[in-house]
Amino acid sequence: MVQIILIGISAGAAAALLFASVASGSMLSVLLFYLAPLPILIAAMGWSHWAALIAAIAASSGLAMFFGPFFFIAFLIGIGLPAWWLGYLALLARAPAAPSDGGLEWYPVGYLVSWAAIVSAAIVITAMLSLGTDQESFHATLRGGLERMFNAQGRAPSAPVPAPRAAGLARLIEFMVIALPPAAAVLTTITSIVNLWLAERIVKVSGRLQRPQSDLSAMRFPVYAPALAAAAIAGWFLPGMIGIVAGVLGASMLMAYAILGFAILHSITRGMKSRPFTLGGSYIVVIVFGWPVLAMALLGLADSAFDFRRRASQRRGPPHSRT
Repeated sequence: MVQIILIGISAGAAAALLFASVASGSMLSVLLFYLAPLPILIAAMGWSHWAALIAAIAASSGLAMFFGPFFFIAFLIGIGLPAWWLGYLALLARAPAAPSDGGLEWYPVGYLVSWAAIVSAAIVITAMLSLGTDQESFHATLRGGLERMFNAQGRAPSAPVPAPRAAGLARLIEFMVIALPPAAAVLTTITSIVNLWLAERIVKVSGRLQRPQSDLSAMRFPVYAPALAAAAIAGWFLPGMIGIVAGVLGASMLMAYAILGFAILHSITRGMKSRPFTLGGSYIVVIVFGWPVLAMALLGLADSAFDFRRRASQRRGPPHSRT
């Protein structure tokens, strides 16, 4: 127990330092900020979820001591508890239904990815509600913050703003007010899944990984995931704060399904001579243009009905044994 407490405090200190690094304002500090959940996830996967919970509380307490009590709640809700929960799920296992099936059945990686999307949406929604609980107040607060940011960066306090530039800036701010919530959900979902992946790899190198290494190409989402994604996307079109909240959840789920789409692509292209070109081209097109990620999300959603990996496996047949 003493070891778990020490590991938790050490991981919490590392997480707090990563979180606080953003105060420096450098580009590297932004990357370090997004890695803040990583030490908590490492503590969970390598030792226990109790170590992760201690790390979350220790990091929140340390930040509160140096920066004020607001940061205790901000870190605990925004980073600490979500990382602890994902680490807790990663360690869940049960005995197989039949003794002949062998070892433990670990919590499926597809379920972890789904939870990462849901947790990421919850983080963004909580941050949104702290700015306003209705559409008007939320948009007004966000718009005011963006205006102050652009004014501080774009001109001296006494310099007048040319009318064409002011109109263009106003349009940009209005676009960002609409686009920022789902964009934040997508970014948070990506960073949550990347931190999970990094934590698993780091703990595996240390020799403390208890669960088998995840096979992302074989992951499958829970049965409720398509209905949740469909309901969130449909709710995206509703007016008011309900539509904004649904849009955040819909964006997170679409990002999770895009990752599933890439996993399906990796699986169904096995054995194909054009596999490097297909995979490389897909990644490049998504990175360069962005919007083709929707095609990968549709592939992931369609797999729920058509099971492309099973069909591809049946076409390939059983692997040939070498003689």
